Amino acid sequence: MRALATWSGAIAGLLLILVGSLVPAAVLLPTAEFPTRVLSLPSTWQVPALLFCGLVCGPRAGVMAAVAYITIGLVDLPVFHDGGGFGYVLTPAFGYLAGFVPAAWLTGRLAHQSGMNDLARLTLAGVAGVITIQLCGILNLLLGASLNRWSDSLPELLFSYSLGPLPAQLALCVAIALLALPIRRLLWIE
Repeated sequence: MRALATWSGAIAGLLLILVGSLVPAAVLLPTAEFPTRVLSLPSTWQVPALLFCGLVCGPRAGVMAAVAYITIGLVDLPVFHDGGGFGYVLTPAFGYLAGFVPAAWLTGRLAHQSGMNDLARLTLAGVAGVITIQLCGILNLLLGASLNRWSDSLPELLFSYSLGPLPAQLALCVAIALLALPIRRLLWIE
C-alpha cells in the first residue's frame, strides 16, 4: 500500500510541476475597491509545486517527481523555462533544476517528521527546499563562470537566476504551506 501511495504522489507531483511551470505566480492584494488588484511575481508555480509534493507526499515521491521532470526535459521535450534537450545541461539554469532532487528530498524529510503539522514548520521546510535549490544553482553558476562558459558576468547571472526570483519563491513557501496543511490533515499525515 505504501508503494502505491508513493507512486501516486510522484505522478501527481510530476503533473503539478509540469503545470506549475506554465502558470505565472501572482498575489491578490486586498483593496477596498472591486476588483482586487493582482501583483505579478517574477516566478512560476514550478518550485512551489515541487515543494508541495515533498510536503504532502514525502521525500520519495518528491524525488521521483523531480527526477521524472528533469528526465522529461532532457529527452528534448520543452518543459523547462528555455526549452529542453540534453544541451540544457550547459545552461546557467540547469544547476537550479538539478537542485530539485535534493530539495524535494529535504523538504519531504523535514515535513514528515513528527510534530510538523503547523503552518510555521511547513513553511520552514519549504524555505529549506528553496535554499537547497538556490545553493545548487549558485554552485553551478560559480563553476560555469570560472570556466567562462557563459557570456554574462557572474553578478548578472546571480541577479537574474537567484536574487530576482528568490523573494517570490520565499513568499510562495507560505502559500504552499497553507495549501499543504489541510491536505495533510485530510490524509492523516502527522
